[in-house]
Amino acid sequence: MKPTLPMKIAIQEDMLPGPTLVDRFHQAADLGIQGIEFWSDTLPDQVNEIERLIGTGGVEAAAVNNGQRSRFLDPRPDERERALDELKEAMTLAGRIGANGVVFVPHFSAPLLPDLSPWMDAVALERSLLASQLVGLAEHAQIAGVKLWVEPVNRYETHLLNRLAEAASLVAPLAHPNLGIVADLFHMALEEVDIPAAILENSHLIGHVHLADSNRRLPGLGMTNFKQVFESLSKINYSGWLALECDEPGNNLVHGAWNLDHLHECLSVIRQAF
Repeated sequence: MKPTLPMKIAIQEDMLPGPTLVDRFHQAADLGIQGIEFWSDTLPDQVNEIERLIGTGGVEAAAVNNGQRSRFLDPRPDERERALDELKEAMTLAGRIGANGVVFVPHFSAPLLPDLSPWMDAVALERSLLASQLVGLAEHAQIAGVKLWVEPVNRYETHLLNRLAEAASLVAPLAHPNLGIVADLFHMALEEVDIPAAILENSHLIGHVHLADSNRRLPGLGMTNFKQVFESLSKINYSGWLALECDEPGNNLVHGAWNLDHLHECLSVIRQAF
């Protein structure tokens, strides 16, 4: 039997133009999209309504994205504590709505911690602190019944964890079943020498995929070879969500419909190759 890549396509909630959650669930269903990725900062006010709407048109909660909130690697203990509490709340609420997991970027921009060379430079200090935080966060994820996915982002947004291998080197030693990483194709287009190879090399930790082209537009409007990407995901038997995270101007509903057709075409080509 030929292997296939399960098509579990999600979309971030703000890519759907509907003014209400009900509208967005129906719009996702009309597009043939099976899941929505919600933002953690608005989730507390929406969680009860999302719980009521789950299953509408076959649409599920795919994931929760923590976005850019408080700072996990801030010198101030109260700021670090606030960031950890927010992320723990996001995981708890993600469990309530049946989401697979929570996406978080550990740090944006330049280092905030001091350079303590020759003992530790700022990056080594950040990684040590982050590793200690992840231990408790992983335990909370397990209690909430969700995964916690560390997302590496490009060098223009952070100095820390730019490539999949860098995120994997932090997560893998902790060996916790509720910890993984995100493969975001936009960031990978900027940072990885070979996107398919990076997927294959870090396959054991990839729990969530963000779909966007090399220019952050919808897939097909940039330079990324999505056929090769889907072939790699098929090789590793990836069964998680493919979540659209695109900065697409204009009518996202129209562009989204076109994009989904394009993704179906790519997946069809991949299946025919096996």
